Amino acid sequence: MKITFLGANHEVTGSCTLLEAAGRRFLIDCGMEQGKNVYENQPIPVAPGEIDWVLATHAHIDHTGMLPLLVRNGFRGKIYATNPTVELCGIMLRDSAHIQEFEAEWKNRKGQRSGAEPVEPMYTVQDAEAAMKLFVGKAYEQRFQLAPGIEARFVDVGHLLGSASIELWITEGETTTKLVFSGDIGNLDQPIIKDPAYIKEADYAFMESTYGDRSHGPKPDYVSELTKILQRTFDRGGNVVIPSFAVGRTQEMLYFIREIKEKGLVKGHGNFPVYIDSPLAIEATRIFKDTDPDCFDADTRALLEKGIDPITFPGLRVTVTSDESRMINADRVPKVILSASGMCEAGRIRHHLKHNLWRPECTILFVGYQAVGTLGRTLLEGATTVKLFGEPIEVQAELCQLTGMSGHADREGLLRWVNSFEQKPKRVFVMHGEDETEDHFVQTLTEQGFTACAPYNGAQWAIGAEGAVCLQEGMRVRIEHKANEGQSRAASADCDFACRAKIPRAAGIYRRERAGEHARVQQRIDRTVRLRRRQRGGQCDIAARGRAHGIGARSRPGSILGFTLRKTAFAALMKRSVAACQSHAQQHSSEQWRIFYLLGLHLHPSGFDFWRGRRYNKESCILSFMPPLRLEYS
Repeated sequence: MKITFLGANHEVTGSCTLLEAAGRRFLIDCGMEQGKNVYENQPIPVAPGEIDWVLATHAHIDHTGMLPLLVRNGFRGKIYATNPTVELCGIMLRDSAHIQEFEAEWKNRKGQRSGAEPVEPMYTVQDAEAAMKLFVGKAYEQRFQLAPGIEARFVDVGHLLGSASIELWITEGETTTKLVFSGDIGNLDQPIIKDPAYIKEADYAFMESTYGDRSHGPKPDYVSELTKILQRTFDRGGNVVIPSFAVGRTQEMLYFIREIKEKGLVKGHGNFPVYIDSPLAIEATRIFKDTDPDCFDADTRALLEKGIDPITFPGLRVTVTSDESRMINADRVPKVILSASGMCEAGRIRHHLKHNLWRPECTILFVGYQAVGTLGRTLLEGATTVKLFGEPIEVQAELCQLTGMSGHADREGLLRWVNSFEQKPKRVFVMHGEDETEDHFVQTLTEQGFTACAPYNGAQWAIGAEGAVCLQEGMRVRIEHKANEGQSRAASADCDFACRAKIPRAAGIYRRERAGEHARVQQRIDRTVRLRRRQRGGQCDIAARGRAHGIGARSRPGSILGFTLRKTAFAALMKRSVAACQSHAQQHSSEQWRIFYLLGLHLHPSGFDFWRGRRYNKESCILSFMPPLRLEYS
């Protein structure tokens, strides 16, 4: 048999492995890569129509997200998974397809203005629907035949509802070889779902290594820790925003919050509201409730037997529409907001971060793994400013992380899984980990007497009676990334026409983003810089003038006032002179006109023109305008 490694090799996401055995070709997982791409990926070396079937370990998009594309390109075989995984894939793949269509539609709207070629979505909802028709659900511990000489079985691995390790028995000639693919190995003592089941025999093991170089440490009291965070945040008058994976982590957080409310552990805030602001999470929660109780752990089954819903409580609210989502931040009552995605790369969580990151009274609570290159990782690594929807957002909120709150086993859990084999496998292939983590875990396994390696993307191995032989080394070509790519990835693509002004700063930079105007732009830059240098020693102190006009009242002392002027489809075009802005400012005391007055006073001498938009969003300080200008003070 031949095995080709095609995803999550020296990377954490995008799991995909091709097996060619007993005259058949099939995949273990077909996932989408998320976060930063480290190594160049190799395409599947056979046509999708030549693949006989796919075995899916669990429903997360980094293990199943490319299945609709596989179907779009001609795959017509079966997709085998556990019954809960089939149900969860039904909502997750459709949701992923909606995202692909939305992004393509947005790019095409933008491209029409620049004359770019139309963009096709990676796949559509129709492709996702076609993929779902190919799914075949199987029960745990049920051994079934895939083809003559190939049998499989799903074993609960405790990572997510429906997650599984896969046992494969492959007979070629007179030799039967047993392969075990770990899938994502679960952490111990997670709420709702069972602990991982351990497998006793394997000739070859293929295992994940997400936390192969670290320990979660002593298990914290999640309820107590969460209570402390809620209490101090609510006492400050802020919100607790939780970027949470829609499937799995959201339901675990509901489980903890139900206990906190039931015991009245948060004092002085009554029946505080909890919002699930993710249509996907709402659907996933419904699936959890409808799942066979045998899939749950003993504590959850005990609650169900008493008639207690473990993930429902008073004050729980769900928001489906965009309008309902926007209203959450309009309400100043301290609240908990659970929203996806868990790594802050997409979804409604980005809007909630935009409205809460800059508020020092709020808390952003991370409760899951944050991959390299994601906005969540950028924040945890200490970013002071991030870009969201074209706006620079200052990070003033408290950032917290529930340590050990992971669906993945740590180093000790991984070693417990691999040491459960009664006899050591002939070779352990390490996958699904960051570059250095995989190498570190291979060294750990080697020290414990295992024969282990960590193949790169595109590596091919042959397994036969003589053992495992490497036929082809994988690609070790790294993809170069800019130093600040983590933050640039955090910027939404709809900010190309954004215009940012930061006050106070000395030098001005003005750029009109149209070809052929560079000379005039440079003259304005030079003129502005000279002006600002003169103003440094005079009475035109921008910061003092800003305070005199009451600007920045909600910012801490010494902080920078940031606001954005950007193009929207609803902006009313009206060019106003600076004098008109000043005149209007004298008649109105509202904040937006104080901002206009300040800008007009200081920008007019340097030759800047100004436009007044008619739409004003006080919450985010957004003033709509039409010309594609970008203003930066730095």
